[in-house]
Amino acid sequence: MTLNELPVGASATIKAVGGEGALRRRLLDMGLTPKTRVMLRKVAPMGDPIELWLRGYELTIRREDAKKIEIVEERGCP
Repeated sequence: MTLNELPVGASATIKAVGGEGALRRRLLDMGLTPKTRVMLRKVAPMGDPIELWLRGYELTIRREDAKKIEIVEERGCP
């Protein structure tokens, strides 16, 4: 499953970050690293971009970039 498929309000753990070159480096620099827990907070009215909550801050990324991030969705209460 990739990050762009996560439903609003759901949490997941990043499994792998894809992409190449500058895009991959930018995603990693923003804190989207493996084993990081993320929650999808909002989706813009037209569906792009999406707002994530991770590491104590909000991050907004494009859906196209979110497709490059593999996740494992967390089920149930922590």
